Amino acid sequence: MFSSRLLKAGIIALFLPACISVGVAAPKKPAAPKPVVPVVIELEHRLQEEQAERLQPLVDAFNAQQKAVDVHVLRRVEGRPPKHLNLVTREDHARFVANKARFRPIADLLREARVPFNARSLSPELKNAMVNERGQLLALPVAYSTPVLFFNKTAFEKAGLDPNAPPKTWREVQDAAGKLYRSGVPCPFTTSWPAWVMIDNMSVWNGARLTDPRGRLAFDGLVQIKHVAMMTNWYKAGYFQPFGAADEADRRFALGECAMLTSTSSIYPTLRAGKAFDVGVSTLPYHDDVYGAPKNTLTDGASLWVANGLKPAERRAVGQFLRYLLAPDVQTRMTVAGGFLPMTPASRAAVSSHLLKDDVAALLVAQTQLSGKAQPPRVRVSQVEAVRMIVDKELDDVWANVKPAKEALETAVERGNAVLFAKAPRSAVRKAGRK
Repeated sequence: MFSSRLLKAGIIALFLPACISVGVAAPKKPAAPKPVVPVVIELEHRLQEEQAERLQPLVDAFNAQQKAVDVHVLRRVEGRPPKHLNLVTREDHARFVANKARFRPIADLLREARVPFNARSLSPELKNAMVNERGQLLALPVAYSTPVLFFNKTAFEKAGLDPNAPPKTWREVQDAAGKLYRSGVPCPFTTSWPAWVMIDNMSVWNGARLTDPRGRLAFDGLVQIKHVAMMTNWYKAGYFQPFGAADEADRRFALGECAMLTSTSSIYPTLRAGKAFDVGVSTLPYHDDVYGAPKNTLTDGASLWVANGLKPAERRAVGQFLRYLLAPDVQTRMTVAGGFLPMTPASRAAVSSHLLKDDVAALLVAQTQLSGKAQPPRVRVSQVEAVRMIVDKELDDVWANVKPAKEALETAVERGNAVLFAKAPRSAVRKAGRK
């Protein structure tokens, strides 16, 4: 019995320290989760202030819905290397295409990031200028539009015009401008981006060529000369008021100073939100005495380019942001807020099913204009900044009655080709020879 008690006491003594230690030890706290350090992606742009304000809420919404990626929006500084993402406007397009080796084709990045996207689903008018010689999609046309005609319905009614029957041809625009002018409207018609609207799109819309078969500029044909001469006569008569090479005309129309405006379809949400008057929208006018017109207009705007040489984590982060931008609901928001053309069939269907007709009036008009089958030109005047500046200067000389339309357009073509092909204009060579 003594031995049995001793054995039990030994067993108890053996396990007692363990029991005591288990009873008094403080419970271990679970390890705090390591904070998620987001991958910072910089998105650089050269948008105007109002356009940048439309972009920021979309980026903020993306940053708020996840913690792995943080997109910062920056304004581009000339001469600085490209950032992770680069939003390229129409004026910079040719320069980015010329330096495409510095950028990764966006089709490759989407495939690496396993973002489901078929470039063939993009409508031709959106992707034509975005593919390289191998058919790869270089950039994403995220904020594209096409020019249309806006008109002030209130001013139309006061002038005795039917606001539900807007002008379709340039001849009808002239008749409407005359009535508006006689009713006291100081600016019956104006245009923004004259090189894009009056040269690029007016030419293609009416089946006139911008370039010859060799790719040289050739926008000094009969249709273009006739159109610019007509604008000159309107200017002299008080029917047409130009406001420079950019979009000052948009502001003048929004203030009610001008009754008709040709400009990008994407400004429709801004004009409608102003509520100063009832805004109407119609197709870009065409010349009804030109055989086969109208054809189709051109799309242009801001495209998203990805820099080359990103780290794997940065590529994945960029892919995540692109997946977000391509989602149908985000595309719908971009259409409502920015007036931009949806990129894919799914996004187009989402826009059509979720919005009222008045919300997308400009979009419906734009899609009508883009349904033609004409091939896009090899070169667009408005996409080569040096050529665009030449055209803008020559058009200003026409409005100022310094040159007739024919001479101004011929000079613009000659000087533009000299820029594109790095040769001195023939006129300059002749003058140099006489010296």
